[in-house]
Amino acid sequence: MSRALLIVLDSAGIGGAPDAAEFGDAGADTIGHIAEACAEGRGDRAGLRAGPLRLPHLAGLGLGLAADAASGRMPPGLAPSGPVEGAWGHAVESARGKDTVSGHWEIAGVPVDFAWGHFPATRPAFPPELTRALIAEAGLPGILGDCHASGTAIIEALGAEHVRTGQPICYTSVDSVFQIAAHEEAFGLDRLYDLCAIARRLCDPFRIGRVIARPFVGDATSGFTRTGNRRDDAVTPPADTLLDRLAAAGRPVVSVGKIGDIFAHRATGREIKPGGNDACLTAALAALADLPDGGFVFANLVEFDTEYGHRRDVPGYAAALERFDARVPEIRAALGPGDLCLVTADHGNDPTWSGTDHTREQVPVLAFGPGIAPGPLGRLGFPAIGARIAQHLGLTDTRSHDASLAGPGPVA
Repeated sequence: MSRALLIVLDSAGIGGAPDAAEFGDAGADTIGHIAEACAEGRGDRAGLRAGPLRLPHLAGLGLGLAADAASGRMPPGLAPSGPVEGAWGHAVESARGKDTVSGHWEIAGVPVDFAWGHFPATRPAFPPELTRALIAEAGLPGILGDCHASGTAIIEALGAEHVRTGQPICYTSVDSVFQIAAHEEAFGLDRLYDLCAIARRLCDPFRIGRVIARPFVGDATSGFTRTGNRRDDAVTPPADTLLDRLAAAGRPVVSVGKIGDIFAHRATGREIKPGGNDACLTAALAALADLPDGGFVFANLVEFDTEYGHRRDVPGYAAALERFDARVPEIRAALGPGDLCLVTADHGNDPTWSGTDHTREQVPVLAFGPGIAPGPLGRLGFPAIGARIAQHLGLTDTRSHDASLAGPGPVA
């Protein structure tokens, strides 16, 4: 039996990338700074967690060693307490950005060698012709926002006006995104999805990577809360990804979380989209239990990024990492002979950093499973992750960019 499970801890970076200074992120270190904050008592929250960051299972797989290799310092409490039980390394992205789509596409073997379009940090942020076309085609009374903003902050500020006027809240960030927030009941969820489909087409000439539907509920008195019905409309990958290669080979694929959205639902197989990290991990393990030989499960755990990184919530991020760590034994128990699990990330989102955007960081690469030899993998390119999975699953179509970025030493 030879199957593979790839888990992306969305935004769990381990230290600035070599070009982090070009992005204003020199010194960013998501997991390292969370560990330091917890060691100093800044990661405590009553009823949630307290004390040093405790990730014994991930540390045993080499997370601390990977962080040390990437950043030059061992995060407090993440040194392995015994022999390392996994293969560990750190990966560097080549794309000129720090967004979700670029990270996942490169992980799946497609380097992003073009520049995404971005909207400026001005007000208005969107080109007038784009705004006019969206209003006209969707029959809107207008839009609110039209700026760079935190998603939670802007619905708090404009949610009541949106419900009163029927104008959707449109905003962006330093990523290549056009985001639309609307009330699920007052505006309608299906109407929001239809609006985003129009926006997706209108954003194509501007080379925008994703249009994101951000539904919310609530009222001005009780407050507004985003729901789990988010949907990302991404552009199509410019070349065949690992998923395309698996589909061409007739291999079963299961995509969990927002993987289907990120790859524009191309070759993403059976898609499962539960809400929350724990539910996504549970779904991924259930899919693995039924997966035939040669199959692949690709899961994204988005709450690290959306709920804690963007909200600069150190205790929340730390608690989420600890919850995932507690389930590592469950993941290991689900792996049969010949199976491979890879745990990585797509970018950073240091909750101790300024602003509310992603941070340009290296990411961990932790490989484990029965028969997987422990030891260092060194520094890899993101596409090496997909190349390792392709090799493990016996795909014979080897791409040149896989080989050039495969990095030193085998996973298995």
